[in-house]
Amino acid sequence: MSKNKRKKKFGFSTVSPYLYILPSLVLFSCFVFYPFIRTIYLSFQMTNATGQVVKYYGFKNYIKTFTTPTFPTVLEVTFRFAIGVVIGSILLGLLAALLANITFRGRSFSRTCFALPMAVSSACIAVIAGFLLHPTNGLINAIIGQDISWTQDKRFALGTVQIVTIWLNIGMNYIFLIAALQRVDAALYEAAAIEGVNFYQKHWHVTLPCISPTLFYLLIVNVTGSFQAYAQVNLLTSGGPGQATRVIVYQIYEEAFRYGKYGTASAQSVVLFAILFTLTLIEFIGERKVTYT
Repeated sequence: MSKNKRKKKFGFSTVSPYLYILPSLVLFSCFVFYPFIRTIYLSFQMTNATGQVVKYYGFKNYIKTFTTPTFPTVLEVTFRFAIGVVIGSILLGLLAALLANITFRGRSFSRTCFALPMAVSSACIAVIAGFLLHPTNGLINAIIGQDISWTQDKRFALGTVQIVTIWLNIGMNYIFLIAALQRVDAALYEAAAIEGVNFYQKHWHVTLPCISPTLFYLLIVNVTGSFQAYAQVNLLTSGGPGQATRVIVYQIYEEAFRYGKYGTASAQSVVLFAILFTLTLIEFIGERKVTYT
């Protein structure tokens, strides 16, 4: 091979693709890869109150995590919270998308209303919800004529945080689903109408298979997001009353920043990663039911 050809082969054209992704690689390395590796490292260490490594601790942080009497309860609450949020967020997002996809007067306004939750942060919504759900001065109790402590009663606390989180997620789910619905071929609905199918059969046999790739994507995103919920739990209930709303991310926050147990918090973070990784694998196993056109 001549020198000119060799230079051409290993010249700027070979390096340029990597230069384009270099900024992303730098950001991911600083804010994703390094923290992830650091977390795994700290999970095997004993640390002081400032997070500095004292000595190698082996698997003791993991053993301490799984032998703590409250940790099974934390996992149970987390799964209950996530299941309710994922099902509610996707179903209500789909319902909103189906309603907004029908032609009627004021459709543009309703589409804007359905998408509004995306424009508000979880912290802001949690603060507003706290005012609305106040046991004595809250608007909700004033409307229903009751004196319910929505965030401090074990019967209602978890459900209350779930409803607030569902409302936060509906906007994102709606945006993706309305876009997916608009890509469904109208000829399929016409063929279904000729066959004499009813409203429910039309959406079960036509709509859902056509938007299944979007539903699959939203399932992964919603599962991951629900397991990482923190702001609304912290601002509404602070993990209480008792252990009623103590999800794993709030547990990790308290272990690290309230008690200074960074090694234990890192171990629990790795456990959370393992749970999400396993659930994602299970979801991809079910991907064979997704219809790609």
